[in-house]
Amino acid sequence: MGTAGPAGAEPRQRLHPLSPVLQGAKSLVVVIAGLSWSTLSRVGFGWFAVLVAVLALGATVLAVVSWYNTGYHIVGRELRVHEGLLWRRTRAIPLERLQAVEVVRPLLAQLTGLAELRLEVVGGGKTEAPLAYLSVADAARLRHRLLAVAAGLPDGATTGPAPQAMGVAPADGDAAGPADREPTGRPLHAVTNTDLLVSQLLTPQAFLLPIGVAFVVAQFLSEGSWSFIAVASTLTAMAGVLLQPVRRVLDDWNFRLAREADRLRIHNGLLETRVQTVPLERVQTVGVTWPLLWRMKGWLRLRLEVAGYSGGEADDRNRPDRLLPVGDLTVGAAIVDEVLPGVALTALPLTPPPGRARWLRPLTARVLGAGLHERVFAVRSGLLTRQLTLVPYARMQSVRVVQGPAQRRLRLATVHVDTAGGSGAAAHDRDLAQAWALAAELTARAHAARRAR
Repeated sequence: MGTAGPAGAEPRQRLHPLSPVLQGAKSLVVVIAGLSWSTLSRVGFGWFAVLVAVLALGATVLAVVSWYNTGYHIVGRELRVHEGLLWRRTRAIPLERLQAVEVVRPLLAQLTGLAELRLEVVGGGKTEAPLAYLSVADAARLRHRLLAVAAGLPDGATTGPAPQAMGVAPADGDAAGPADREPTGRPLHAVTNTDLLVSQLLTPQAFLLPIGVAFVVAQFLSEGSWSFIAVASTLTAMAGVLLQPVRRVLDDWNFRLAREADRLRIHNGLLETRVQTVPLERVQTVGVTWPLLWRMKGWLRLRLEVAGYSGGEADDRNRPDRLLPVGDLTVGAAIVDEVLPGVALTALPLTPPPGRARWLRPLTARVLGAGLHERVFAVRSGLLTRQLTLVPYARMQSVRVVQGPAQRRLRLATVHVDTAGGSGAAAHDRDLAQAWALAAELTARAHAARRAR
């Protein structure tokens, strides 16, 4: 499977021979979705099937050509990926900029014993050099090797228990995916699938769906129109409404969180299993969310903002921001204490904005809050969906004081804290003098925290 490389370098390795088949199957799904129901009604099932087959065959041929001309190898402290037939391209990824290598197994990859590697680097606008696909054992070994080289370990020291570190078998265990075994390290929490299902039933989409179904059925009954296209279009629209809660269930199924040294290991997924590693030193913020319908059960959701992960991708499922899909306050507080030691969710020194802020935010001013903890800057917001953002001082990149026209008349200002992850936090409508004092204190604490690292 190797091909010749530069003198003195290890030979290039090819992807698994079944990779073109999986890529062709993915293209088939895209083709069918792109042709839509209206195309089927115009050309008929026979020509529709022929059109799909021709397009899928063409996509598979292109995938075979791409596979034959794609290779990778490690040269020094770089991962080099070579691809292209007419236009050759070589991507060199410096491993010192590597943040994580994620093992992802879509449904077809699970059925064929394969896995995809996705690399995340500092400052990347998207996932770098995804290697789709490798055998599970090869993916585990390569991932372990890349992380070891990135950490400065000798390349020869990366052999050994690599597959076990990923939670997969090192030999003849390709059929067992990473989600089928317990996470390595110290287990922190496992979300029950029952709680996950109930949490997504307690969403606006699930509550409004029966109303939408009743309306559509009433329309059909009154007009007497039950054509295939009408029914198919209605079902497609309903699927779109339920897409977000259904995708969350599929993504967070069998969610397990563990800690290994200074990293968090997250295992999740049903149709597409994921094994994600989150370095704690890359965590920029921790977000706590209390959705309105979850409050009656005392549930919350925890999310991370991690530096170095691609923020420009349309599919936010690639981002390792899930810290707790659903759980109670006790579990949430324990997990926050693991990520931010010494920070207690129930004992944060939050203070509200001055009373005149009600002129700008008559409904939400009473829930706003901000405060300085010993280790983090905490901001609370949200009326229906309550949110709390925690920003460690050492992760702050800049502090800004912003005033709008209405705020100037009321002598109010908003204090923004920016992080490398992008979102940061904002304390809205603080007293002007307090806002400047808060900004100065945040700047001083940020400098002190970085010096203490």
